Amino acid sequence: MSSGLTAVLAVAFVPVYIHFLGIESYGLIGVSAILQGMFAILDMGLSATLNREMARLSVQENKAQEMRNMVRTLEVIYWGVAAMIGVAVFALAPVIAHRWVRASELSPETVAQAIRIMGLVLAVQWPAGLYAGGLLGLQRQVLLSAISVAVALMRSLGAVLIVWKVSPTVRAFFSWQIVSAAIQTLLVLLFLWRNLPVAPARASFQRDLLRRTWRFAAGMSGISVTVLILTQMDKVILSRLLPLELFGYYMLAAGVASAPMILVAPVFTAMYPRFTELVTVGDQVRLKELYHRSCQTLGAMLLPVAIVLALFSREILFLWTRNAVIADQAHLILSLLVTGSALNGLMNVPYAMQLAHGWTKLAFCVNVVAVALLAPLIIILTAYYGGVGAAIVWVILNSIGVLITIQLMHRRLLKGEQWRWYFEDVGIPLVASGGAALMCFALLPSGISGLQLLIKLAVITVIIMAVTLLATPATRLALVGYFRSWRVRVENV
Repeated sequence: MSSGLTAVLAVAFVPVYIHFLGIESYGLIGVSAILQGMFAILDMGLSATLNREMARLSVQENKAQEMRNMVRTLEVIYWGVAAMIGVAVFALAPVIAHRWVRASELSPETVAQAIRIMGLVLAVQWPAGLYAGGLLGLQRQVLLSAISVAVALMRSLGAVLIVWKVSPTVRAFFSWQIVSAAIQTLLVLLFLWRNLPVAPARASFQRDLLRRTWRFAAGMSGISVTVLILTQMDKVILSRLLPLELFGYYMLAAGVASAPMILVAPVFTAMYPRFTELVTVGDQVRLKELYHRSCQTLGAMLLPVAIVLALFSREILFLWTRNAVIADQAHLILSLLVTGSALNGLMNVPYAMQLAHGWTKLAFCVNVVAVALLAPLIIILTAYYGGVGAAIVWVILNSIGVLITIQLMHRRLLKGEQWRWYFEDVGIPLVASGGAALMCFALLPSGISGLQLLIKLAVITVIIMAVTLLATPATRLALVGYFRSWRVRVENV
């Protein structure tokens, strides 16, 4: 719920930003997202390590001191990295402005100034990821969600007010991001420490804890590097090859295509620490059933949304931006990117299972192979098809992942369960949502616009979602149980 609202807020005000700032300045917001993604490599797997360690230690006795020492040890490293990020981006701002970004309306000096402010935003916001990982490991998802929603509201609404009432400049926009980032980091820092168990001594930096967890952290760091390349290489290459205006269209489509991932994050963040607990206590029966239920739930929620976005990309973009040029330029890119994102999202629960077992080698090796294919494919297809070519590569890579990674994983973990994953966890919601989509196309009118089109899309989404939830075993049982309990409560009133 909270991640959905956070993502909706991030996307909903994009037309406002474009209206006040212009498409080139919005392209700079895309550059900020690239920088944030690129520096994710410096996480070194520490946030995922803290998540796993908090979940593992919380089910063991007399581990309060170790938990607090772990947080202190990793936060010292993280704050040092944050300072390095800020200094690096600030120093490289002129180089990025003159040699990377291809702006026509904004001067290099304006671009450089905006990038310096981006560096400060990144430095202040960076440690929040570590503290959030700790809260997730303690299974304080509700608390973290409340913080995320509050900060997202402040960040989005504040940015709109700034560019509307104060100054319609990219400098003003990013200056507000510094304020909201500082508040976010402070909140997650305070609440993580308050939720840690009381220990007999003050928390301290412990090198021994790093030695014990270095293997998992190193594996996560390797995965982070390859994931960074896989998710950001298209944007890095396109930001260099395309004019800033066309790059802005691509980033707009990429932002909308990420919308289905708001349904993935809550499932992953809830299941990862829970899987870790079950692996720690050795309960394989409950682990297997929880795995399949969570995979089915994710598929039933993710696939209907992805199908609607992919098939009605032009209409959605036009309704959202009220700009026919943007809809024409970005709709095909959106359809392809959302298809790739949906395939990627389906693999998140299996990935959480791998991390719960401390197994990082598979994801790293698969990503290395994908990286080897990524850059040449993007460069070749972009030369012929522009942003559409880069989006095609995203679909290809994730299709290969679904076909190969799942097979390789189930040779070691939950052996033989891959066929249930393909046919029941993913196959049933895919067939249900696809069939419902075809039915809607046949029955609902075409050639409409405005409010009628909005109502049509809403009806189609509701129908597809309802059919898929009822057809998928795990969600159907959950809905039946909910309505039975609701009926009992009503009868007892």
